[in-house]
Amino acid sequence: MTFQIQAGFSEETDLQKTKHGKDLNRFLFRLGVMVLCVLAVATTGFLLSPYAPNSPDFLNRLSPPSQAHWLGTDQLGRDIATRLLYGGIWSLGLAFLITFVGAVMGTMIGLVAGHFGRAADVVLMRMTDSFFAFPELIAAVTIAGVLGPSTANMVFALILVGWMKFARLVRSLSIDLVHRDFVVQARLNGLPSTLILWRHILPNIGPSLLVLWTNAWSRSILSISGLSFLGFGVQPPNAEWGAMLLDGKAYMQTAPYLMIFPGAAILLCVLAINLAGDRLRDFLGGNSVGTGK
Repeated sequence: MTFQIQAGFSEETDLQKTKHGKDLNRFLFRLGVMVLCVLAVATTGFLLSPYAPNSPDFLNRLSPPSQAHWLGTDQLGRDIATRLLYGGIWSLGLAFLITFVGAVMGTMIGLVAGHFGRAADVVLMRMTDSFFAFPELIAAVTIAGVLGPSTANMVFALILVGWMKFARLVRSLSIDLVHRDFVVQARLNGLPSTLILWRHILPNIGPSLLVLWTNAWSRSILSISGLSFLGFGVQPPNAEWGAMLLDGKAYMQTAPYLMIFPGAAILLCVLAINLAGDRLRDFLGGNSVGTGK
């Protein structure tokens, strides 16, 4: 009788795991489609606009929203809606690049620290802690200021200060996974360390990395906009949401829509990405580290 109950419980658990895996794949697919739709609108929507983002029209300077210009025009007569769509390429695209490179760097450092012994762990984590000693945005402003205002310098500065959270998370999860039975068995079977990392460690820390990546992506959008607003990021005449805020600051009293629409674009994109990340975290239930395969 006991054996039958245990067998039935094991079968039910397997069914639950299979159902959970299917639900996770379905959810990740929907989340990916949503993010791709946002990126598609932000990066290709400008193709539908009849206006060029940087072409001035001095006869229509500071025109309010109208049928010809849905969101109005700026101080040079440029269509704000078109510039917002072009700005999405800079804000979302650069943030994606910065977060991706930072995630790759941090993941590699974290894997080495968590898998290749105490000496590597001590050296890499002390280096990581030294970067954590400075606030992220202040450090980025300092680096960009020293190197000079440009898009490339801004990207370099944000990558340099954005990899540490990934390194610390991956190191923590790797230390836990390296003592799991499936990893120990793989090591006893003579599997090389690189294959163990690729086949057993990375797939099990992937969900946690994805949750952190969504948060880092939204923070990068804010950082890019902040640096551009301070003059250290994307330079005129390129349309970037933070740079558009800077251009509209002088007309805040007479033409507030110059700041309202770029600010709303930043708010909505960051909010959407954060909500997607929160929903993903809730769906995973905080148990992102898998049990191995």
